[in-house]
Amino acid sequence: MSEIDSIRSQVISCVKCSLSKTRTNAVPGKGNPKAEILFIGEAPGRNEDQKGEPFVGSAGKILTEALSSAGLSRDDVYITNVVKCRPPNNRIPLQEEKESCQPYLSKELEIIKPKIICIMGNTAYGSLLNGNSITKNRGKIIEKDGQRYFLTIHPAAVIYNQELKSVLKDDMKTLVETLDRLKKDENPPDNK
Repeated sequence: MSEIDSIRSQVISCVKCSLSKTRTNAVPGKGNPKAEILFIGEAPGRNEDQKGEPFVGSAGKILTEALSSAGLSRDDVYITNVVKCRPPNNRIPLQEEKESCQPYLSKELEIIKPKIICIMGNTAYGSLLNGNSITKNRGKIIEKDGQRYFLTIHPAAVIYNQELKSVLKDDMKTLVETLDRLKKDENPPDNK
């Protein structure tokens, strides 16, 4: 069993917090274990809870479309969430729930060693970098503890505001361009 499969098994059988009592399925990360870009969202929604996979509902379709517009497929990247089980009624995850899942996320990052972590939305931004206001900071690269983070809106935001679709697609193109520059050992572009 690979290290990433071991983490998947641990997530699936986890009972560390009360979300294990209300979930249908735990939702471990999924994708390329050698991905250069790792995406982190907030928590699974209803469709993800049903299927046990991240970003398979409406927000997932929007993410897939945005990736495709930038020349990426889901097979190129790894996608996960801060919290691995759906909070009731899609509420924002509680601190104890984020803390319960934190070792799994840390292990995913350690195994995959992405060149860039793409943080999607305010909850992930706050959980990973203590940030707020993703809309003011989207499109930026932040370096912390030797890791590069790219900030963008959560794909679910597009469901409620169609004008954000082009914002997400533009951010995905910027993300790919940034990765290309990093691969050439150039400095990342100036923050907007």
